[in-house]
Amino acid sequence: MSGIRPLVRGFPDLGRTRVMGVVNVTPDSFSDGGRHADTPGAVRHGLRLLEAGADLLDVGGESTRPGASRVPPEEELRRVLPVVVALVAHGAVVSVDTMRAACAAAAVEAGAVLVNDVSAGLADPRMLPTVAEAGVAYVAMHSRGASIDMQDRASYDDVAADVRHELLGRRDAALAAGIDPQLLVLDPGLGFAKDAGHNWTLLAALSELAALGSPLIVGASRKRFLGQLLASPEGAPRPPEGRDAATAAVTVLAAQAGVWAVRVHEVGASADAVRVVAACSAARVPAGAGS
Repeated sequence: MSGIRPLVRGFPDLGRTRVMGVVNVTPDSFSDGGRHADTPGAVRHGLRLLEAGADLLDVGGESTRPGASRVPPEEELRRVLPVVVALVAHGAVVSVDTMRAACAAAAVEAGAVLVNDVSAGLADPRMLPTVAEAGVAYVAMHSRGASIDMQDRASYDDVAADVRHELLGRRDAALAAGIDPQLLVLDPGLGFAKDAGHNWTLLAALSELAALGSPLIVGASRKRFLGQLLASPEGAPRPPEGRDAATAAVTVLAAQAGVWAVRVHEVGASADAVRVVAACSAARVPAGAGS
């Protein structure tokens, strides 16, 4: 096991990997089919995730599943802002999942303390300077192009090396824009322009990605590669709601690698898992002790 990776300024040291609960305010989420697409439903869901052990909540109003089309900016704001306001009022630590600088700025003004950008600043040239000016934490995720056709770009010579190199470029762009290095988190982007084999390789290479020196976040929750792994004897992928145990297993792997956070839909099992890994790590006898 590895120790917890570098911390993010403004977030207390929990001595373990954080659990980020997903609050999708979208009618076309791959994981829940829009069950929490209205404001009251999304807020109730977020509060349930907090009760289950989430350390922070990631509120998003635009689906980024493979093949998804973008929503108008005003619609994204309409979905996201009331939920951010309500969850902050309930004392939640809130992240906003957006690729738009205007949405990020509005959510930060409403109390969000982290911007989770799956495009790492490539979708909106104003995003990096906006985040730098706001002085909040920022997740730069590896991806290649928009969701509508990103899987067409799932071609790599060496996926771990290529993702590491491309993330390095986005890290440098974020720092050049003025984002504090202690506020920067990197995400390998499992499922974004990657097939199942790429995802497994990246999970096995988390230590290589950690060598970039920034905290990491991993989002494997309910994703297609888990459904493929757990396919029925007839070859049908297991549906998203049946992938939570496998998600918790990935949480264990990520926590053992010392990632800063895991992003999950079902919080309880992952919240338990990160505590188990932390307790086991704390109980290890240092090499040479007692000799």
